[in-house]
Amino acid sequence: VLNGFDAMKEGLVVNGDIVVVILPFSLSSGVIFSNGNIWKQQRRFALSTLKYFGFGKKSLEPVILDEFTHCAEEIRAYKEKVQAEIDRVIGQSRQPSMEDRANLPYTDAVIHEILRMGNITPLALPHSTNKEVQLGGYTIPKEVLIIPNIASVLFDRKEWETPFTFNPSHFLNEKGKFAKKTSFIPFSAGKRLCLGENLARMELFLFFTSFMQHFTFSMPAGVKVVMDYRAGVTLAPKPYKICITPR
Repeated sequence: VLNGFDAMKEGLVVNGDIVVVILPFSLSSGVIFSNGNIWKQQRRFALSTLKYFGFGKKSLEPVILDEFTHCAEEIRAYKEKVQAEIDRVIGQSRQPSMEDRANLPYTDAVIHEILRMGNITPLALPHSTNKEVQLGGYTIPKEVLIIPNIASVLFDRKEWETPFTFNPSHFLNEKGKFAKKTSFIPFSAGKRLCLGENLARMELFLFFTSFMQHFTFSMPAGVKVVMDYRAGVTLAPKPYKICITPR
């Protein structure tokens, strides 16, 4: 099991050609489970196909925002600081755009911290070594099962000031500007990181800012915050009640 940022980086990035996705059951094809030239060709095809649909591009913004509009018809932002920043930069007269992201550092930091603490995939796909390799000072033989522990990186005490506390300052510098963290890998790392990462990031930003722009969220009287998850292929929060009121 690869635990911590250093081990994940060494295994999935530095030795990404050796520590490859294991082939479950009889699967030996597809962009996730293939290797070598076949994998390279299929990854290029997948990326070009996603780009055709507007993957991570401005052309996809209207589609995502239109989907939000339908959600807004049923429920009409978060903490006061997030809403104040959105009101100052975007206001109420227009919808958010990806161009606003650079001017919303605190909002962006909150989204990243939500992803860090609420990551739904604590473990990456099982990997296996295709030849002997040195990892963390140990000699790992060929065909050894490798489990990348994403959660161990997102809560690594060496990488995060307060790993078990929700703290948007993890992604802000001393001037209050957004700061990237190399140890922020909710979509895994190396050559096998999630192909849909850019699309997911766009959706998260547009949905979050749109909801915060139009609604205020609060807990019902007498109801405590539920932080428990249901474990499965992914982590999912248990059912909970929340109040959503139009601003």
